[in-house]
Amino acid sequence: MHSPLLDLKEFTLEELEHRVLSWGQPRFRARQLTKWLYKGALDFDEMTDVSREFRQELAGRACLSRLKLDKEEFSADGTRKFRWRLADGHAIESVLIPEEDHLTLCLSSQAGCAMGCRFCLTARQGLKRNLTASEIVNQILGVKARLGQDKPLKNLVFMGMGEPLANYDALIRALTIIQAPWGLNFSARRVTVSTVGLAPLIPRLGRDVRVNLTVSLNAADNHTREAIMPVNQTYSLDAVLAACRAYPLPRHRRITFAYVLLAGINDSPAQARELARLLKGFRAKINLIPFNPHPDLPFSAPGPDRVLMFQEILREAHYPVFIRESRGRDIAAACGQLVGELP
Repeated sequence: MHSPLLDLKEFTLEELEHRVLSWGQPRFRARQLTKWLYKGALDFDEMTDVSREFRQELAGRACLSRLKLDKEEFSADGTRKFRWRLADGHAIESVLIPEEDHLTLCLSSQAGCAMGCRFCLTARQGLKRNLTASEIVNQILGVKARLGQDKPLKNLVFMGMGEPLANYDALIRALTIIQAPWGLNFSARRVTVSTVGLAPLIPRLGRDVRVNLTVSLNAADNHTREAIMPVNQTYSLDAVLAACRAYPLPRHRRITFAYVLLAGINDSPAQARELARLLKGFRAKINLIPFNPHPDLPFSAPGPDRVLMFQEILREAHYPVFIRESRGRDIAAACGQLVGELP
């Protein structure tokens, strides 16, 4: 049911300034509000530098949205998975990954996903709906409220449930809030958006906001890619790579190409060599991700020797290539395992 109250986390600072002016308040009230919003305030009464009268007025006009934590799971490797219940009953998941000296948070942009990638559990749900900008931002605030003091949350990756570019407007609004000094103040170098390759939106993303770009290729030829990624029927490898060439890549930065390795499907030496040929001329790095098995998916991971062979062929072609360690497998928090189902 739609709330008549305004969700203040849906506004940029400039929009909030216009709003408070329309309420007869001075412009600086907007900055006061954003300070409290992204500090994680749960009630207007916490906003001690805002007058009591205006706080009462706000309570009648607006709300401080938040996500309800439905379940939290802890992996043996330190990964934590959060399942959030949305106001309409749908659920999404976020994953907190410990690194050596900091934390990385994997964010969802949709409830479910319409892309249909055959190796991904989220895809089996289909798309429930897009998330709002505040639902994206509230994943960060909800996790930050549950953190201890050991390690700071420094990195954000849009690699959870959904295709970020299929929810473009809310994504850009959320990224604006995430990176703004008046918002969550994350460095652009610490924020990554991953896409299956919605070609027309890739250059637009680079023009509209500064982020790291990861593109999920997962095959070096159209026939194989189409078999595991239906999006290839609309945006072929040629279209995706042309879009990547048009992406306004900052100096000293690289596009990351992700490649999920599926035994007997896309892991042959010939496919590694073809991938090396395809990416010639790109400032690229390659993340190899051995498939995370699940009883509901008809694939298996290649053996370690096969993965190392694939990596070595790409290294010989002078690409930086990394085998991405899957974290949180024991709690279904690894790449492609997020489902957000409620009991």
